[in-house]
Amino acid sequence: MTVQLFPLETSAKIRRNLHASDLVEIAIRRGEGRLASSGALAVETGQHTGRSAEDKYIVRDTASETAIWWDNAKAMSEEQFDRLLADFIAFAKHKELFVQDLFAGADRQHRLNTRVVTEYAWHALFIRHLLRRPEADDLAAFVPQFTVVNLPSFRAAPMYHGTRSETVIACDFTRRIVLIGGTSYAGETKKAVFSFLNYVLPEHAVMPMHCSANVGGDGTSAVFFGLSGTGKTTLSADPSRTLLGDDEHGWSADGIFNFEGGCYAKTIRLSKSAEPEIWDASNRFATVLENVVLKGPEKSPDFDDSRLAENSRSAYPLDAIPNASVDGTAGHPRNIVMLTADAFGVLPPIARLTPSQAMYHFLSGFTAKVAGTEKGMGAEPKPTFSTCFGAPFMPRHPSVYGNLLRDLIARHEVDCWLVNTGWTGGPFGMGTRMPIKVTRALLNAALAGDLKDQTMRVDPLFGFKVPITIPGMLAGVDAKLMAPRDTWADPKAYDRAAIKLAEMFIANFAKYEAYVDSDVMRAGPVLPRQAAAE
Repeated sequence: MTVQLFPLETSAKIRRNLHASDLVEIAIRRGEGRLASSGALAVETGQHTGRSAEDKYIVRDTASETAIWWDNAKAMSEEQFDRLLADFIAFAKHKELFVQDLFAGADRQHRLNTRVVTEYAWHALFIRHLLRRPEADDLAAFVPQFTVVNLPSFRAAPMYHGTRSETVIACDFTRRIVLIGGTSYAGETKKAVFSFLNYVLPEHAVMPMHCSANVGGDGTSAVFFGLSGTGKTTLSADPSRTLLGDDEHGWSADGIFNFEGGCYAKTIRLSKSAEPEIWDASNRFATVLENVVLKGPEKSPDFDDSRLAENSRSAYPLDAIPNASVDGTAGHPRNIVMLTADAFGVLPPIARLTPSQAMYHFLSGFTAKVAGTEKGMGAEPKPTFSTCFGAPFMPRHPSVYGNLLRDLIARHEVDCWLVNTGWTGGPFGMGTRMPIKVTRALLNAALAGDLKDQTMRVDPLFGFKVPITIPGMLAGVDAKLMAPRDTWADPKAYDRAAIKLAEMFIANFAKYEAYVDSDVMRAGPVLPRQAAAE
């Protein structure tokens, strides 16, 4: 194992493993943020309020040449990275730096000793919340296996460093170091760690997953895949179940385990009544509020105000959630849930998937964006296919993860579900958002094992099974929702929208055809003319 350490002894001042209260105090003294009325630390990230995907690079060397999915990654030469690293070291000599030595991974066998070096105190606080904090004995013997260096005020020189802009996220997976410059968005650090785990864990037959997870009272776990805005964090924060984590997990021969020690929740339009656990965690001392507006002289968080960012966030340790798991591990999941926010209003609120269909939808990673959530979007919903429900963080080819997942599902006889948290009764602008109480009720029935034995119909277009009957415990759920076509005022308009969405799935999946078995190919939508031919 080759590990490139960042030479801290050459820097002006190093503050190692400070606790939350010290980091809050320093951040406020340095003008990095403001203390909200709740005691949270409110910070602003300027022009970068989300990830800079176009500015992320992976070093192309002998080891990575055949391992990386280069269709989905930008390459940087070893020489360019060497120049960048030298300039980071020179730049850091004049900076006060904050170092946090942390664990990525709750499973002792697979955890990664991670050193994070930051220019900002609040970035150190953020990652201290998000990763797992070692005990004193572990810190005394800590040897870094992976390093992330985050210097927001560093500016890359495109002509010299081979970058697109002054912003850079450069990953050298062989030397196990990531350099981040030119952006204050804290999520880059977290995702750098996740990207490396996604690279290294499959070599050990461990499935890395962009998912949330929780555990029922009977000890059985559930995994929730989903892109941003589909309800991954919200639905896993169920007061009746123990939260394992809200974003990143591994699945090994022993079960599932959280990569993190905290949560990074979206806060735009956060409601105390709808999401009490996340609300409380976001309104406590030392929680990091990223791009959340503070209103009035009392500086109270206004989660409805999107002036700073639609992608406003809250970062807090897992112990801020009352029912969070202490050790971050659980047995093999009984259920896997794939969440999609279908803004076309086509998909049912819940459908059961076969293992092959689960792999198909996992590789597809479908959701839809709507007007107002992103610059340049028109009035029509925009389909988004992010393979493995996290394409930007999956350095290997999707088939590597898809095959791992399908094998694990089959081996452990996991029930798989596709859940639509998007629209019903029509597309965005015409229909209505799926009521969260309906989603929760159906999910609870699925996780309890009460839904899979209900009478189901096979969807003629998508092939998955949709419950026709509703268990008595779901008496408040309108059975009409289970047949999306019946919720539309114009059924023929639904048919056109459904075929259009199916065609999108088929067109997107074409790039995976050479890498999957025939049963997975047959697991996708079947258009009416194809069905007639068959």
